[in-house]
Amino acid sequence: MIERILQISKELDGSIFLFGARQTGKSTILRQQFPKSIYIDLLDTEVKSRLSRRPVLLYEMLHDKPENTLVIIDEIPEVPELLNEVHRLIAECHLVFILCGSSARKLKRKGKNTLGGRALPVCLYPFVSSEIADFDIDRAVNYGMLPPHYLAKNPSRQLAAYIQVYLKEEIKEESLVRNLDSFQRFLEVAALTNGEMVNNNNIAQDCGVSATTVSSYFDILEDTLIGYRIPAYRKVMKRRLVQAPRFYFFDVGVANHLLHRKDIVRGTDGYGHAFEHLVVQEIYAWLHYCHSEETISYWRTYTGVEVDVIIGDARVAIEIKSVEEVMSKHLKGLKAFGEEHPQSRRIIVSLDRFNRKIGDVECIYVKDFFQMLWESNSL
Repeated sequence: MIERILQISKELDGSIFLFGARQTGKSTILRQQFPKSIYIDLLDTEVKSRLSRRPVLLYEMLHDKPENTLVIIDEIPEVPELLNEVHRLIAECHLVFILCGSSARKLKRKGKNTLGGRALPVCLYPFVSSEIADFDIDRAVNYGMLPPHYLAKNPSRQLAAYIQVYLKEEIKEESLVRNLDSFQRFLEVAALTNGEMVNNNNIAQDCGVSATTVSSYFDILEDTLIGYRIPAYRKVMKRRLVQAPRFYFFDVGVANHLLHRKDIVRGTDGYGHAFEHLVVQEIYAWLHYCHSEETISYWRTYTGVEVDVIIGDARVAIEIKSVEEVMSKHLKGLKAFGEEHPQSRRIIVSLDRFNRKIGDVECIYVKDFFQMLWESNSL
């Protein structure tokens, strides 16, 4: 059994919504961490059918339970009408709920009761390095960190099925887009710009849709937790800065599949892009699991000098390189950033196993960097 970083019991100061993309392990973690809870699985056809026909049945089942009884409803977006009964049970009977689903978009789109702040949102991400014994960086770079894919004997087939199921269940069945073919094309183009600056007009031309439609498609990816946009760092000092956000799929394995990027080996451009994505993915999860109030951004000048990750208000700057020997030429972006923000901590994360300092820049091996994140919970 793999123990996850997210300990939901620490989040239970009242009820919560547990969100997370499909196959991040939401149902597994709930069953592992709360084996004695009342568990209602809306993927069970009979359960879903009966509660859909008569939502008040939930109230009748639970209203006589002791205060603070924990009730888990898995896949609550399948029967969003139950939220009115959940609201009543929280207010009248003081029960505690964990409401699980892939995203809040379905609830918001249908205008359903989202409990008016009575349940706080918590998100589960794919595996992080500290959750895996004998973590294999090359396997993670190739297949991503979704539990079924990282652990599978044939991850490529699993990834192909994942994309198909996502399109069918999250997009087509919910009628989130009018033209599924154009959205499929958008996914492929979005993959080409994964980790790059988002230009809605250019993507619109490639997809044959409007820039407004492209923007709405990115909103769908974010709302269904399939991706996220990282903003540009905007505090201008001397150099003029790019303002466009970057987009990343939530898991590098998903991006690899959409890019038809297979069997990636060290020293190639494909490995470099995937390696950067993996490190960003780990930092993104770390910030959220630690409830950090600091933002994540990237820094790029109009002349093309850049730093991959900025944490907070220039407190930490991180460059990511898949090189096995860090040299002075790899520090160009961090040096330029240091000229404008000399108080910042500057780190280059790489495959170079020799941790050291080059001037004011810390060179840290990627596995040591990940260990530092999760053991100290700080940078």
